[in-house]
Amino acid sequence: MTSETSLSPAPAAGSGGTGAPLSLAEFQELTGAIMQNLESVIDGKTEAATLALVVLIAEGHLLVEDVPGVGKTTLAKALATSVGCSVSRIQFTPDLLPSDVTGVSIYNQSDHAFEFKRGAVFANIVIADEINRASPKTQSALLECMEEGQVSLDGTTHPLDPPFIVVATQNPIEMEGTYALPEAQRDRFMVRISMGYPDAAAELQMLHQRESGSPLDKLTAVVDKQQLAAMIETARAVYVSRAVESYVVSIVQATRVHPEFRLGASPRGTLHLVRAAKVLAALSGREFVVPDDINELVVPVLAHRIVATRRAASDSRGGGTQAIADALRAIVASTPVPLNRSRAV
Repeated sequence: MTSETSLSPAPAAGSGGTGAPLSLAEFQELTGAIMQNLESVIDGKTEAATLALVVLIAEGHLLVEDVPGVGKTTLAKALATSVGCSVSRIQFTPDLLPSDVTGVSIYNQSDHAFEFKRGAVFANIVIADEINRASPKTQSALLECMEEGQVSLDGTTHPLDPPFIVVATQNPIEMEGTYALPEAQRDRFMVRISMGYPDAAAELQMLHQRESGSPLDKLTAVVDKQQLAAMIETARAVYVSRAVESYVVSIVQATRVHPEFRLGASPRGTLHLVRAAKVLAALSGREFVVPDDINELVVPVLAHRIVATRRAASDSRGGGTQAIADALRAIVASTPVPLNRSRAV
């Protein structure tokens, strides 16, 4: 039996899924094409590319955080280009207004009525570049969009076309001219990844690739909107056992009582962890989630939702980022794993 589990949310109204799921072979063929696109422009970052693909199919939002120049925007653009959906890019700056993001009502003199002019957020994939360079007021313009897939303005609700995915990049908060994202907004991102510097071989390969222009210019869409919807349905159909559900809940509950955490992971984090694990299982050619899928995703899915205590933050670089990751790994190591790792668990 391959029914949805209680932790797996039912498709929302206006959701991106539209019909029959694919076979796992078809699913892997399409995801392989997307991965080939991503890896053709980002050398040596297979883990980051895989997590970006997981977020895309799980209908989540992706936060890419790292220092300038390591390929954050390139990854976001490559992901968007690989899918035949509408794409918009917003460069977040200190003078960006909320109406630039969501839209504005303009009085039409000929009709003697207000007319809604859509903002840049009305696209299937929105690249929010350097999101933490805009003011908190402008950042908050994305809150309703990311959670409910709609924009409310002047008493009218404007739905966003599914699928709707935000791929945001941000610089570390220690850098000049940045505003820290509030906890409520960080929690809406399914996964946070860091690109990191490339190794010597990857950086040398990058030099050769860029001699004749940007590899982004050669990318084309390898998946259309209908195929993406079928991929989403395929991932939703992946089975999650009660034992694995309990395993996930035990990990998340442990973050809320950990002595180094001032704020633990939210229930939204529990849902996102299961949804992401379903995609990872499908990428591995399985119709069911195993504990190893959860373990692989705990840090990228939960770490950005957690706030370390002042002591833990002061003892670690990155405002407690490393301390949080280490503590999450310790939680995973100490949480009893379901003994039978087959689908029957």
